[in-house]
Amino acid sequence: MQRFTCECGNALFFGSSRCLKCSSDVGYDPQLGAMKRVRADSTMKRCQNGVKHNVCNWLLPASATAVLCLACRMNRTIPDLSADRNRMLWARMEMAKRRLIYTLLRLGIGLPSKKDDPKDGLAFDIVSTLSNPTVTTGHLNGVITVNLEEADDSYRQFNRQQLGESSRTLLGHFRHESAHYLWQRQLSELGWDDPLRLAFRERFGDEWIDYAAALGTYYQNGAPGDWGQNYITAYASSHPWEDWAETWAHYLQIIDGLETCESLGIQVQFIALPLVILPVESGELPAMLSSSSAEDGEFLAWLQRWMCLSTVLNEIASSLGEPSLYPFVISVKAAQKLRLAHHYAQVWGLGCRKTGEA
Repeated sequence: MQRFTCECGNALFFGSSRCLKCSSDVGYDPQLGAMKRVRADSTMKRCQNGVKHNVCNWLLPASATAVLCLACRMNRTIPDLSADRNRMLWARMEMAKRRLIYTLLRLGIGLPSKKDDPKDGLAFDIVSTLSNPTVTTGHLNGVITVNLEEADDSYRQFNRQQLGESSRTLLGHFRHESAHYLWQRQLSELGWDDPLRLAFRERFGDEWIDYAAALGTYYQNGAPGDWGQNYITAYASSHPWEDWAETWAHYLQIIDGLETCESLGIQVQFIALPLVILPVESGELPAMLSSSSAEDGEFLAWLQRWMCLSTVLNEIASSLGEPSLYPFVISVKAAQKLRLAHHYAQVWGLGCRKTGEA
């Protein structure tokens, strides 16, 4: 997340709707990627979900016939807002969803809504198990469904413990499901022998393995004992699609984490910590794809900076008596998968900024 400031010079944050110094109404303009004041004569207007329900601080052009911002227009289903609890949980959902959309837009990805582009567009169903007990978080044909109850911290942490996960967050759900959406939109359309598809198969495995059977085996037997040497999470071992989704979600997490810290003035290169240095092959792409040693080196330096920073974050959390903020270990094979995820971002036109930049 980048650093935001009001016109008066006061610090603003991604969720800000009012400046605490000058009391101006503010909002986030996704077209410019900046926070702006909203005046009576402004060229921008607030999203109606912010005006009516106080759950959104994004803006859209005042001249637009639409009343919802880019992010809220992607909602296909929202909870019953007559219940106070639903409004509270939905607000948390919307914040996490906007952070995902912010990152994808920053990477340069176009995000048409499902209404505007039925084939490649994106939509969200936010559904409570209280209204639909069978709802599960997932993706299908451009629609990401998230269980509203996951916004309840107790519910989510119970699921985390039951599933043996080291981390479970709302933002993580959205990042993970965006990977399934992008795989279907970008990779599934490629020919079987396309280099990008062959590279996927080399790093993640054969995507044609029976998905239901693979997940059934995983939930019955768990991850292999050596999963940490090959995957970023235990769940990633369940199927190549899930390995890709966990890797992409992790890639977005690193992008956001580095941008946030570096935009706030934390100079990672000056933090001296003894770290295990990843070997050169961690930054290399599969042989069927071309890249320069300079590009590989930039990626590896970027990843090393994150490994250094995440160690600092964990030590700070420990100092505060909290669990680790980053309970992951990046193996060589996991790093190679992250390298491919970064390459996809560039090839798809998502890489509007260099790997080494904040």
